[in-house]
Amino acid sequence: MDKPIAIGLDLAKNVFQVHGVDAEGTLVCRRQLRRSQVLAFFSRLEPCLVGMKACAGAHYWARELTAVGHEVRLMPPAYVKPYVMRGKTDAVDAEAICEAVTRPTMRFVPVKSADRQAALLDHKARDFLVRQRTQIVNAIRAHLGEFGVVVAKGILNVDRLLDAACDMPDAARPALDLLADQLRNTQARIEEVTTRIGEMQGEDALARRLATVPGVGTISSSAFAATTPDVAAFRSARDDAAWLGVRSVSRTDRVPARTAAGSFQWRERKARADLKGRQSFRGLTRPHRGHGPPSPAQAALSWRHDEPACRHAFKIDGE
Repeated sequence: MDKPIAIGLDLAKNVFQVHGVDAEGTLVCRRQLRRSQVLAFFSRLEPCLVGMKACAGAHYWARELTAVGHEVRLMPPAYVKPYVMRGKTDAVDAEAICEAVTRPTMRFVPVKSADRQAALLDHKARDFLVRQRTQIVNAIRAHLGEFGVVVAKGILNVDRLLDAACDMPDAARPALDLLADQLRNTQARIEEVTTRIGEMQGEDALARRLATVPGVGTISSSAFAATTPDVAAFRSARDDAAWLGVRSVSRTDRVPARTAAGSFQWRERKARADLKGRQSFRGLTRPHRGHGPPSPAQAALSWRHDEPACRHAFKIDGE
């Protein structure tokens, strides 16, 4: 087999697809690999460029292949899709990845370390538990509503909700007690994970500095620190916010508006927020309307030309 200079690797749970080309773009390698064969195969190759989609397991394989001497680049799947020439198969996907990774205008995803992934896992576990808690509370509220018991919404009213469940008929008590116990256990797990996140936040210099920004707390600062790569890679806080997906799109819409005289004229309206990026992080970032302290991302990523200190707030490591 001739020496490949670029390889597209289509990841999977069990069977991986490899597509390699030489310096002239000629196909020199196309084969399937079982999971147990991947590392052995790449260990025998001379160092080359390996492209992968940034999907499940991509960061793990990027670290493993980097350890055996290859240059690994991860790409958003949406950026690889335009290079698919025909029907979707593993071989076609690997070919598209190989083509995309060699494009000079392609944008790549930074490879996360195992520690960064572990920190994000705590946030994902907490989000999962919070969603479960909401489901349980909604279930209890719906069941009580069938008996004419209505309590104000909000997690702060959960105790009132459980107190109301004590007055239910005896036949309904076992099911309601089961849900109440599940709710208490879930709340205890949330507090446990939150405590662990707080401990990790105290050990992370980046998260500690973010926590000094007004409006940024333990959860948002540690999530930002674990999600964001080296901030020196961004030209400005706006670029960082765009990478996270928490800024408005850079355009305006022209919409018709009725004047006082009854006629119509065009006016400009700022476009909606960009829906790209990380939805879990966007949940911590709400637009600041000027009342009370700014939201976490608004405080950390704000870009105001009249406030130089705020403009450079994202430069955590200092210059």
